[in-house]
Amino acid sequence: MLAYCLLLLSQLFFSIVSASQAAFSTPQYVPQLLSAYDDGLFTPMEDMNILSETEFTVLSHPVFPQYNVRIKKSTFCDPTVKAYTGYIDIEARHIFFYFFESRNDPDKDDVIFWTNGGPGCSSSLGLFMELGPCRISDGNGTSFHPESWNTNSNIFFVDQPVGVGFSHADWGESVGTTEEGAKDIAAFIFVFFEHFSKFKGRGLHMTGESYGGRYVPVFAAEIYDQNTRLAAAGYTPINLTSVMIGNGITDFYHQMSSSFDMQCTAASVPPTLGIADCVRIKAMIPRCEQRLKESCVDHFDAIDCAAAASFCDVHLRAPFWKSELNPYDISQPCDAEGMATNLCYPVTAHIRAYLSRPDVREALGVDPTVAANFSSCSPAVGSAFHAQMDSYRPTQDYVGGLLERGVRVLIYVGTYDWICNWVGNERWTLALEWSGQAAFAAEPLRPWAIGDDFTKGRAGLARSAQGLTFATVDKAGHMVPYDKPKEALDLLQRWLSGKGFLV
Repeated sequence: MLAYCLLLLSQLFFSIVSASQAAFSTPQYVPQLLSAYDDGLFTPMEDMNILSETEFTVLSHPVFPQYNVRIKKSTFCDPTVKAYTGYIDIEARHIFFYFFESRNDPDKDDVIFWTNGGPGCSSSLGLFMELGPCRISDGNGTSFHPESWNTNSNIFFVDQPVGVGFSHADWGESVGTTEEGAKDIAAFIFVFFEHFSKFKGRGLHMTGESYGGRYVPVFAAEIYDQNTRLAAAGYTPINLTSVMIGNGITDFYHQMSSSFDMQCTAASVPPTLGIADCVRIKAMIPRCEQRLKESCVDHFDAIDCAAAASFCDVHLRAPFWKSELNPYDISQPCDAEGMATNLCYPVTAHIRAYLSRPDVREALGVDPTVAANFSSCSPAVGSAFHAQMDSYRPTQDYVGGLLERGVRVLIYVGTYDWICNWVGNERWTLALEWSGQAAFAAEPLRPWAIGDDFTKGRAGLARSAQGLTFATVDKAGHMVPYDKPKEALDLLQRWLSGKGFLV
């Protein structure tokens, strides 16, 4: 993104103590780090108002000497709130982010971290298409979005991992697993909160969609575990409050068979495949599950797991493409060409065009060495993650671990999505092994409505117990805030308030 040559005012430069992150995790180094803090080698920024609109300010911290955070004011998108853009610099890797203050009370409202999925897709899609303070719906630039998720919260949108969106690496460095990427995100969150201490103690909600079902639990777990080390060193832990996942892929095993339900039953819309195809798919489900269990679940073998996954894709998922329906919204048509050119959503072309404009890039502070034509998703990043079989890891166990430690979890799903559908998401939440499993499974699905006003219609169904909530959003696709912005905002606000879904 931005050139690593930064023009900095001397009074805004923060020293980095020479200590490694590995050393920080070793108890005997804790006094040394505390001494560095007490001796004034670290000075928090505190006030975001003094940030420049033209130059980056560099934030650092002795706990994470390999990490800098570059940040500047950015006047775009929504004139009613303060906006910032910047980079998480990890030596030669640079991850781009947007930050918007709350429209309500930025000094008191909680903080949301948002990531899109892919793996390899830019969170600018979430920002400009779904839940950000402005939307891009045509070639005329941005327009105010009244149902933005910063209505009552401060929010990050992060292009991660490196190689996604405006993020880049100096020498081709890359990340190929979610666990690797989690360390970068956890360090960034800590450095940001330490500098802008008004956010200390605020609830942090880790959120995302699609492959975010893999990212978010792992990122949240890394933050939680990092908190333990921070507390031991005398620092203020991050108030990790909840995880929110929209139409995510979290438990591949329990989600795989749901392809049959979505294509061959009226789980969402009338069956989309012929009877003969459905008979063949149903016969393959036990074989698919057996192969996945033997090669991916009980004992992970990369070669055998890849073969099992390929078998399941061919026999359970490939028949879907005969329908020429939008995999993200099976109530809408989308052929192969539409999928290849704009992910079945023409609005993505407008977003790409906007983020390719030189004036927009200059305002955001994008490195001029980044490719001139913005790309919503990076095939290279996706290939790197797929090569590591990253999606075939037990992500649901991270969810269980978070729940056991009091971190609330919301799984919300649009009912028209096929690719990460509500049937599979319900299936894995019911199968999740944790101390609250029996109580959660005993709860029926109950309807919920915007503002609990059922005279205006049902918004979806929900099940909740002991910190875990599963909620559907009727007639929404893969990107719930895009299809149902009012329902999505109500869903968010009741979650942040702790009100819940069951009345």
